[in-house]
Amino acid sequence: MQFKRRTLAQIADMICGNFPEEESFFVYRSSSRLTEFFADVETDYAHDGSTRQWWVVDVLGQILAEPQSSPHTPSNTFARVIERLMEREDATNEADDRPGALAQLNAALAREEYEAFYAEDRRCYLRHVPTNTVAAPGPNPHRPFSPAELKRREQLVSFLDSASEDQMIEQILLPLFRQLGFERITAAGHRDKALEFGKDVWMKYTLPTTHVLYFGIQAKKGKLDSAGMSRGSNANVAEIHNQALMMLGHTIFDPEIGKHVLVDHAIIVAGGEITKAARSWIGYKLDASKRSQILFMDRDDILNLFVVTNLPVPSIPSSLSDQAPF
Repeated sequence: MQFKRRTLAQIADMICGNFPEEESFFVYRSSSRLTEFFADVETDYAHDGSTRQWWVVDVLGQILAEPQSSPHTPSNTFARVIERLMEREDATNEADDRPGALAQLNAALAREEYEAFYAEDRRCYLRHVPTNTVAAPGPNPHRPFSPAELKRREQLVSFLDSASEDQMIEQILLPLFRQLGFERITAAGHRDKALEFGKDVWMKYTLPTTHVLYFGIQAKKGKLDSAGMSRGSNANVAEIHNQALMMLGHTIFDPEIGKHVLVDHAIIVAGGEITKAARSWIGYKLDASKRSQILFMDRDDILNLFVVTNLPVPSIPSSLSDQAPF
């Protein structure tokens, strides 16, 4: 995606705060504060000492060139730039709903058929006016990673190579799903297998329509393949098949509503690779209705989601005895 250079120059002027102080609706940002601004939106751009406005124009052009989540929305990074620029705490010479700043920003965005607006969560979003598509600055696991993010990804690989299955669940999966908006995350733990019924974790997710979906997770530390039997850290897909059937066939008790409910979807998570043969084998064994209830997450999915949600990489404890009980 590309914006006209005139539009980028106007937005860059707002980011820099190049206005008379008594008339400005935007915070003035020096060289170091520009670097901080772009660090806040999870990038590694650092001001090089050149003219601030034109440096920001070039950076915004690079950000707009990043992959888009849809044809009518700019990159997630650009959405975060607009959200950061319009934070209510930065209101200057006006109320915190920032009518003057919003009008100035929208005068520039209108040229590209976009509009900025504040939602009920008090955050600023971008809307593509012709299609009414909203760009949300959420995590995108498929975007290019910065050098700092690649380093964190390598650290997470080392953790997964050394951690036990319980450590992977408690220190990786539980924080990750909490960050992604899942609720009531409950880990059965391997210490009480009688209560698992094929689930290592169960949780629920509330849709924007207020409907609730329930999920069960079956996690394996190593590779998931279709070999005849489990070997070492590799898990046999037939074991997972039986556990998935148990997961979908048993109810769980939700104390918030005081009822037993069925699991809507089973997520099979592997700390290693889930081979194509393993995915196909499970798909072949399950009937059409249950097949649509199975989701897969392998090591790459875990790594990418963990990095883009900006969660801290855990340190490896000396033994499972260091773990807090579930």
